[in-house]
Amino acid sequence: MAGNGGNRNGNGDDRPMAWRYAGDQMKRWREAAGISRQALADEAGYGYDAIKGMERGVRKAQAHVLRIADEMSGAQGKLAAAVEFLRPEPFPSYSHDFMHAESDAVAHSSYENEFVPGLLQTEETVRALFAHFCPPLDDETIAERVKARLERQAMLDKQTKAFSFAISEHALRDCVVDGEAQRRQLRYVIEAGVRRNVSIQVLPAGSGPHAGRRGPFVLLETPDHEHLAYEEGQTTGVLYSDLGKISILRQRHEMILRQALSPDESARFISKLAEEL
Repeated sequence: MAGNGGNRNGNGDDRPMAWRYAGDQMKRWREAAGISRQALADEAGYGYDAIKGMERGVRKAQAHVLRIADEMSGAQGKLAAAVEFLRPEPFPSYSHDFMHAESDAVAHSSYENEFVPGLLQTEETVRALFAHFCPPLDDETIAERVKARLERQAMLDKQTKAFSFAISEHALRDCVVDGEAQRRQLRYVIEAGVRRNVSIQVLPAGSGPHAGRRGPFVLLETPDHEHLAYEEGQTTGVLYSDLGKISILRQRHEMILRQALSPDESARFISKLAEEL
């Protein structure tokens, strides 16, 4: 679970605010210096329409273009300074509250029916998922998000933090990567489950109309033993503290675990899947 990371405006404008502001400033400095858009495009090695898109905020102003514009317009570093604020977000903006709560939590329990959970993905799987993101992500954003997801996995090494992963057989069989890379992914899941603070259970196919049919979710327990729940869709994620909603998801999670294979049975099941590839 866990987009593009731009902030929508109240009027429904999808352009990230940082893109709009940087582009507007570039245009203002350029015009104040009497430099044509075509002159900037020629000097920066970009097309006229590309520069226009950056100034309108529909394209991210590239670092190289900002530095060239800074030099040409005499902005004395004011435009170049925008580069730092245009770096891609490591996680979608809607997931920030969840990421913060997850890092502090003492217990993390989840159900996933579509993918191997992000905390259990190999680098090959992570790269494949982001490489096929729609709409496409640029190389810089992909690199930042791959790095962030892999660094997030360090949480599994915190021995006092408990993890319970329930994963559908479909998520394990549906190959995001091929051949040996998929075998490595399945073995990586098995290795993660060896940790004494990590429990991995497989919900086999043919389990009928089970409680996980409505989709994935994550349950968190805070250091103060309060409970939170997180659900994510195509373009949004919601962190719940509502006791009624949390109760529903906890009941569903308990039912899923009752129908799932035991951790030992699950390890053998995943090992068999790897051998079949």
